[in-house]
Amino acid sequence: MDRSDWIEHRRGDGERLGWMRPEGDGFVPVDLLGRDRAGVLDWLAAEELLDALGIGYLAEPFLLERPDAGPLRVRIAEVSPHGIRVVRDYGGAIGGPIEEHRLAWPLPEGLRPLAEVGDAGDGDWLFDA
Repeated sequence: MDRSDWIEHRRGDGERLGWMRPEGDGFVPVDLLGRDRAGVLDWLAAEELLDALGIGYLAEPFLLERPDAGPLRVRIAEVSPHGIRVVRDYGGAIGGPIEEHRLAWPLPEGLRPLAEVGDAGDGDWLFDA
């Protein structure tokens, strides 16, 4: 993916929030996972959207769909345009075995915010080995 014309957007403390991708006479705000977060906006609106979005969504649980195994509840451990690293999430419990997966960037189809998954029954399957 060619990002040579993307403009990085950082908040006041220097933390990167995403990019603004030039398109026509405006900009498309792109989050850290490489997702377009709106259509074409003017510069100020694109900045404001990225500022409002922040980075809190990176702390939320995600669902990793694995072709060779069942779905897995994960958390994002690291993200950059070079890739996404997720680790198995045990529902906030600590001390479980570390299981990590390295994924392509931008956000692949098989990784979705758990809140977007919908009704998943009682959720026990999220913690199966």
